[in-house]
Amino acid sequence: MERRPLNGTGLELSVLGFGASSIGAEFRPIDVDEALRCVNVALDRGMNYIDTAAYYGRGMSEVMLGRVLPQIPRDSYILSSKLGRYAPQHFDFSARRVEESVDISLERMQIDHIDIMFCHDIEFVDLDQVVNETIPALREQVAKGKVRFIGVSGYPMKIFTEMLQRSELDVVLTYNHYTLQNDMALSLIEPCREKNVGLINAAPFSARLLTNLSLPVWHKATDEVREVAAKAAAHVRERGSDIAKLALQYSVANPEFSSCVTGSANPDRVNQWCDWLEEPMDEQLVSEVKEILKPIHNWVYVEGRPENNDS
Repeated sequence: MERRPLNGTGLELSVLGFGASSIGAEFRPIDVDEALRCVNVALDRGMNYIDTAAYYGRGMSEVMLGRVLPQIPRDSYILSSKLGRYAPQHFDFSARRVEESVDISLERMQIDHIDIMFCHDIEFVDLDQVVNETIPALREQVAKGKVRFIGVSGYPMKIFTEMLQRSELDVVLTYNHYTLQNDMALSLIEPCREKNVGLINAAPFSARLLTNLSLPVWHKATDEVREVAAKAAAHVRERGSDIAKLALQYSVANPEFSSCVTGSANPDRVNQWCDWLEEPMDEQLVSEVKEILKPIHNWVYVEGRPENNDS
């Protein structure tokens, strides 16, 4: 699988990264053996980048990785995790919790360092704390050799613009913002390049919106968004293809993003994604789908504090 450099880090990531939220039963009950096999399938197919978080499965995702990673040479994969969010309404970005969280994540995964540690879903808190307390505390973890690089992740575009201006970051992880339906993350390319900050994209399917699967109950898509997306999926089906395939190929294709992260607890699904990436993307079909999706192009929802979202 193709790899791309992650600006400013010296790391090279597979263009498709394995998102380990699913193996933490974040979306559905899982078969543990199948979920564990997903990690091996991903690595066997050339995905050298794994992304997780303390929040996923409330620790379960990291514990599951701890069942697999000790058997794999540490220099053969790049791992990111996240701290600060621990349950749907539980956030703690204090310096003390940073140190605890790093140590707990290392223990769960049975490894001696984490390549990238992200501040998770920072739109839910006062960014002043992230700038003045969390980032400096993470830099101390870098000095101790427990973490190599630090970054921020979340949903609204505004948080990235502000954090790039106010703090020294190594990496930015954005999700749902470079898909067939939403290309707002393109606005981050130049600021990240100027600051020599790595840029990673996640969620090419926009939480199933761009698939033939039913949306999770918590999805915030409006009736119009659901209808238009279903229309696009039906059009692709009529053309003998799958909108999920097109969505994945499209999100991975842009070389400005070092990797595109998505995950599954089904090893057959992980294999399918890798197969899709070996096929050429139908540019004509992409154009047709984008035309259908025009009424909901760059539709977004509010996540976190109002002041951390674009007005």
